[in-house]
Amino acid sequence: MRTTFFTALIVAFVVCFNGCRSGDAPATDEAKKIAVSWELVTNFTEIETGFEARFTLTNQSDFLLTDTNWALFFNMSPRPIMPTQVPQPATVHHINGDWYKLTPNVGFSLKPGATVDIRYEGTEAVNKVTDAPLGLYFVFYNKEGKEQNIVQVANYSIKPFTKKEQILRGKIDLEPLPTPEHTYQTNLVASLLPADKLQKIIPSPVKLIPGAGTLTVNSSLPIYADKGLENEAHFLSQKLKTLTGSDFSVSTGAPKGKGIALKMSKISVNGVTKEAYQLGIDGNGVSITGNDAAGVFYGVQSLLALIPTTTYLKPSANIALTYVQIEDAPRFEFRGMHLDVSRNFQTKETILRLLDLLAFYKVNKFLFYTTEDEGWRLEIDGLPELTQVGAQREHTSGKETPVLHPAYGSGPKAYDEGKYGSGFYTKADFIEILKYANERHIKVIPELNLPGHARAAIKAMESRYARLMKEGKEKEANEYRLIDPADKSVYLSAQGYTDNVVSVGIESTYHFYEKVVDEITKMYKEAGLPMDVMHAGGDEVPEGVWTKSPIAAKLLKENPAIKDPKNLQAYFFGKLRERLAKRNLEVHAWEEAVLVKAPDGKLVMNPEFVGKGVVPYVWNNLFDIDLGNRLANAGYPVVLCNVSNFYFDMSYNNDPQEPGLYWAGYVDTRNNWAFAPFDMFKTTYKTSMGKPLSFEGLEHMKPEARKNVRGIESQLWSETVKGRDMAEYDILPKLLGFSESAWAPERPWETIENRPAREKSMSAGWNVFANTLAQKDLPRLAKINGGYNYRLPLPGAIIDQGTLKANVELPGLAIRYTTNGAEPTIQSALYTGPVKVSGTVKLKSFDASGRSSRSAVVAVP
Repeated sequence: MRTTFFTALIVAFVVCFNGCRSGDAPATDEAKKIAVSWELVTNFTEIETGFEARFTLTNQSDFLLTDTNWALFFNMSPRPIMPTQVPQPATVHHINGDWYKLTPNVGFSLKPGATVDIRYEGTEAVNKVTDAPLGLYFVFYNKEGKEQNIVQVANYSIKPFTKKEQILRGKIDLEPLPTPEHTYQTNLVASLLPADKLQKIIPSPVKLIPGAGTLTVNSSLPIYADKGLENEAHFLSQKLKTLTGSDFSVSTGAPKGKGIALKMSKISVNGVTKEAYQLGIDGNGVSITGNDAAGVFYGVQSLLALIPTTTYLKPSANIALTYVQIEDAPRFEFRGMHLDVSRNFQTKETILRLLDLLAFYKVNKFLFYTTEDEGWRLEIDGLPELTQVGAQREHTSGKETPVLHPAYGSGPKAYDEGKYGSGFYTKADFIEILKYANERHIKVIPELNLPGHARAAIKAMESRYARLMKEGKEKEANEYRLIDPADKSVYLSAQGYTDNVVSVGIESTYHFYEKVVDEITKMYKEAGLPMDVMHAGGDEVPEGVWTKSPIAAKLLKENPAIKDPKNLQAYFFGKLRERLAKRNLEVHAWEEAVLVKAPDGKLVMNPEFVGKGVVPYVWNNLFDIDLGNRLANAGYPVVLCNVSNFYFDMSYNNDPQEPGLYWAGYVDTRNNWAFAPFDMFKTTYKTSMGKPLSFEGLEHMKPEARKNVRGIESQLWSETVKGRDMAEYDILPKLLGFSESAWAPERPWETIENRPAREKSMSAGWNVFANTLAQKDLPRLAKINGGYNYRLPLPGAIIDQGTLKANVELPGLAIRYTTNGAEPTIQSALYTGPVKVSGTVKLKSFDASGRSSRSAVVAVP
């Protein structure tokens, strides 16, 4: 009996000892048993656009969590955190950027088996799953407060967003809820069109005359190319081989009979010569004549677009092409896309796939954004720290260390599998990208963004400084340093950083910029290309910078005309422009580079750089509505990047499952298509919250200023973009709408003043475009380059007295549904018209390739 008693006592002691262990850090396997869930409680708080959220920690380990031995680190779409009205067991702290930590308050204790809720509040409402905390990891501390162990959270869940107060961004959000019923009502304006009413090519050519007859294209048709068109001929040959399985011979010189002829000759279409082409298909074969090699290349792309989608879905040795005559040239010389690979890295292979996509839709500029706060992505000779430090993110003890801390869910480990925080392009990679783009007549524009958005460069150069100072090389250490170490300025950038702006009063900052530009220029030269454009960034420099910098104070004293520290940015840009001009570089920059702060605190246009080789990119059309017009009217050549139309990273709609941002509202394919570049007021109607915009007193673009619009550019910023699939999902099919706005001639509705009449014309045009997407271009994208990850819209649906009615935004997509709770597949029932149903109905849209949307769900009342 006594033996049994002592045995039980020992067992109880061991259980208590293990179950209540709190001194040392838990073993990794035990720590992984601590479950974390997160829930958005509401966006309807006392703060007009605030939010309240909740963490729930469940301790399934044998380790006691106390008020000193742990912290939970994570990334979250950056938002200021507010004090909670009710005391909580733990507190969320903003560290820097989108890096936060949850730390226990005094008296905290979470025993094994226990659960605790922790609420916190912040400004700026949250309504997307992609806004939720990501990359969570625990740091465990010993009794001295030193880090003992770092363990990534293995059991993490996000509770669904289902309520109005979770989906709308507070009381001022006027957007409708994203229900299947609302979608159904919206889709009623669309109607199915027959194949002969579809666009033959996206983007639309200037002139297309169909003929009567069909040409059979197979390997018996040789490709003849004028001298200098070998690249275009080889490109076409490879594409045709992919479709037919056969080799097409290529020869240089005049055609010797029926075939595919690629020629150059003087051509003007709509008064445009550059990139102009003529394409003819008849009984004698195919003839493509371009004013230049680029024109021939775009003629080749139009030929590929004319190939029936059924051929892409099921390749055949023979391709049937309908006779046609086309004359075409672009509306704008500059048709660009910007890609941010710094917030989240994309592989070289993804970039090459994207360049193929851009070329197919006749986009000819690629703004390659490889430097940012969260990452430096390009190898630079002589500055190894830029990639050794600046290209990887990992846990660090604080923001002050010369290390890039985690961001956008990258987690505590650099180069962790399945994460996108680390990575860079070698010189060889970059040169390959340049060559690949050039073969497709795409100009790659590099960007080095200063003075803001520079944290990766700053941290890399601080690491370099520390290394060389340790070696006793003070002069070399300071050669490329980017900060004033005595600067005590307090500021908060748009992305939540307190340390991402360089000093503009030290020569080493300019020397660094020149060094990077010169090294990039060498890479262009090695690729056999000239480098004649540099994008200098210049956006989102926050208020408060340089206000407590001794170096900046000295600079302001020496230049009293500058007055406000904020206007040191204009000083910096002016000095930088002069140095870049000496290198024969045209300087492109975001709009802020040509703005200055007026005495009343407002940003106003700075005319200083008109006529000096400076091209502003105008993006902020929702918050400074007529800025693009004002800049063009003042003589600046501008690139229009309107956030309301061309920001691919803006979510398609307010469905919480749709990834993306929404600080500028929601941007879908129609927004990209519906753009009047010379009168933006005709196509931009509402604020980011859905409130009607007022254009009263705003400046219109003068007719004589239209020549100053270089073109338009789309943007994909990558805060929420994790990997290739997410990037392609955000890009497609928005890119197709963008290409129509960039290349196609002016649409009739762009000049209709009466709004009801204009919208009627727009609806008719969009219906044709939407049908073309559904029936032709999207299924083709499932096969090109092994297939792209494009988005298909969810069906709209209502149940009226037990009868299901459904439709889709892009007519020509099939709708399939189930009534047993299962996910619809290609074998599920096809919706062909109103049908009696019972229970819960799930619906998906499908295209001809078999690709499908996510499910829409409706239930019989």
